[in-house]
Amino acid sequence: MLAQEIIRSKRDGHRLERPHIDAFVRGLVDGSWSEGQAAAMAMAMFLKGMSNQETIDLTQAMTRSGLMMDWTRADLPGPILDKHSTGGVGDKVSLMLAPIVAACGGYVPMISGRGLGHTGGTLDKLASIPGYQSTPDTQRLRRALKGAGCVIMGQTAELAPADRRLYAIRDVTATVESVALITASILSKKLAAGLQGLVMDVKTGNGAFAASFAMADELASSLVQVANGAGLPTRALITDMNQVLGDSCGNAVEVSEALAFLQGQRREPRLLEITRMSSAELLVMGRLATDPTDALKRVDTALSSGRAMEHFARMVMELGGPKDFVERSSHYLPCAPVQQPVKATNSGWVSAMATRDIGLLVIALGGGRRQASDAVDLRVGFTQFVQLGQRVEVGDVLAMVHAADESTAQAVGQALVPLIQISDSMPVIAPILIKRLEN
Repeated sequence: MLAQEIIRSKRDGHRLERPHIDAFVRGLVDGSWSEGQAAAMAMAMFLKGMSNQETIDLTQAMTRSGLMMDWTRADLPGPILDKHSTGGVGDKVSLMLAPIVAACGGYVPMISGRGLGHTGGTLDKLASIPGYQSTPDTQRLRRALKGAGCVIMGQTAELAPADRRLYAIRDVTATVESVALITASILSKKLAAGLQGLVMDVKTGNGAFAASFAMADELASSLVQVANGAGLPTRALITDMNQVLGDSCGNAVEVSEALAFLQGQRREPRLLEITRMSSAELLVMGRLATDPTDALKRVDTALSSGRAMEHFARMVMELGGPKDFVERSSHYLPCAPVQQPVKATNSGWVSAMATRDIGLLVIALGGGRRQASDAVDLRVGFTQFVQLGQRVEVGDVLAMVHAADESTAQAVGQALVPLIQISDSMPVIAPILIKRLEN
């Protein structure tokens, strides 16, 4: 079947049949479709849209384009579960959720990504742990998952290779925002991971990829319908991203906050709420809890008993990190040489923040990427970040900036002040959970 005829069919608004989609995905992997043809197909899909069945067929074809993990011979006595977030500023939920679910009897082979744009990446956070191997070979992956119950890793070359090429094409052809293509990209990797249950955290607000609720709702619905249609039980939570999640954003500083969370030293309320409810969803899906109330009790016990912390420590050790990382994290995590407070210039209630712009300030510090090839300074970011609804007086700390040098710290600190709105009256704070979707 000629590539140009498949492109023509989609260009003219016709529904693609499975053989057409299989031919396209096969062409992505073996190179029989040129860059121009693949780009034209991506644009046709973007402009004409994809039906639910087309998106299911594309997702499954991309899943089959490479290695598919099979855990049946791994002798794991619990369900294979995972969570995925569409990304935000300060979103470190994965670092706590994976060991929490593992402590409750689940197994979490979590494929994560690196940061690009204003959102941080889980792999960049973990890169601040010396020796941590985010791309383990199959033997080490299986050993680590069995030993620790969770592995947070990057996508290997063998998993969904069609997605890697198609994403690169979308990135340079202004077709990234297609809901169908986003859905297929996310779920092809999750299906290839051999999951038995998935929770999607779709963020919306001024710090999210899906800034409008309408887009977040469309994406969440697509993810749930396509995943379930492809045989992967999935639920989605639409959550608020109109402020920094937790009290830090950066890489090493977020790992430090995650450790403090797991150890019970510091748990910012919104971060605690989303971590508890996402973990509980997975426990119910994996039949590790009888109902949501039971699931939340099990999550709380995993935290209070220290078992979740133990699973995190074991994961780090299994993947090449220090055996005493948890006990001596301040020794191992890189620390910025300059740390300066950013102070409030007027009194009142923190009523809004330009969250996306705050994420861009992390990039200005060197803690993120403008393009995929950029190096990342793992030391930099913000800590002690104020939260919406908090009362501040003149001179109170809005955040601590962690920077590589004095001039950058001062410039970023000055740029941060107008991004945090302080009002005379207490604002109405939106709940972190906006909507939950099962089907």
